[in-house]
Amino acid sequence: MHRRTTFDDDAERYARTRPTYPPALFDVLAGAAGLRAGSRVLEVAPGTGQATVSMAERGWRVTAVELGAHMAALARRTVAEVPSADVEVVVSPFEDWPLPAEPFDAVVCATAWHWLDPALRARKAAAALRPGGVLGVVWSSHVAGGSQEFFDAASSCWERFGQRDSGGGTRSTLTPEAEADPSTAEFERSDAFAEVSHQGFPLEVEYTTAQYLDLISTYSQVAVLAPEAREGLLDGLRLLADGRFGGRVTHRYLFQLVLARTRAG
Repeated sequence: MHRRTTFDDDAERYARTRPTYPPALFDVLAGAAGLRAGSRVLEVAPGTGQATVSMAERGWRVTAVELGAHMAALARRTVAEVPSADVEVVVSPFEDWPLPAEPFDAVVCATAWHWLDPALRARKAAAALRPGGVLGVVWSSHVAGGSQEFFDAASSCWERFGQRDSGGGTRSTLTPEAEADPSTAEFERSDAFAEVSHQGFPLEVEYTTAQYLDLISTYSQVAVLAPEAREGLLDGLRLLADGRFGGRVTHRYLFQLVLARTRAG
């Protein structure tokens, strides 16, 4: 099983547990790319539509290219609730999708860039953009803060099942927010982009124990565990959250928006 395909197997859970993105992130994107109602945006790997909805609400014309058929179906259902949404969701790997003749004003990829083929993702995104268009890549990190004592204590649960780099908050992975640095080198060394910048947007979300376990069940490294190991991990975290932390866990996210502008021509 390829880890990037695990999300489609549990799309409903993904849709109900993954956080939405701060509105200010889209305000910054709009300002950088000059986006307004009717602007053309290509979204790569929209998942179940967490970012798609925010863009549709701003009146942007979105073409969303999603690998998973179940994820795409949920994204369509989600954006259908936005009045006058102009969104087309296409099922295809981005790497295989033929670019249309008309360029886009912006290309957006939220919390999925690392799943794309590094040999072509930046080049293809740049080719999809008009001269002076903007690529916006959102990185999502779990940073220090929130229920810090819980995550420190939980590290032994993760490590017991070989998950030192859990993405769910072990002692070793919780970087202080000020030290979290998004990956920009790929764009800075590309001839296709003239300027690169980034900005962070923190968000804290409180979960019940059940909600938190639902969330981490969507993490690819948890989904690929053997059933016995997965249940053992979840049981250990459940006992910890309920027994010592009152059944509440606060997760501090840092969403970092990397903006890369193509050359004007």
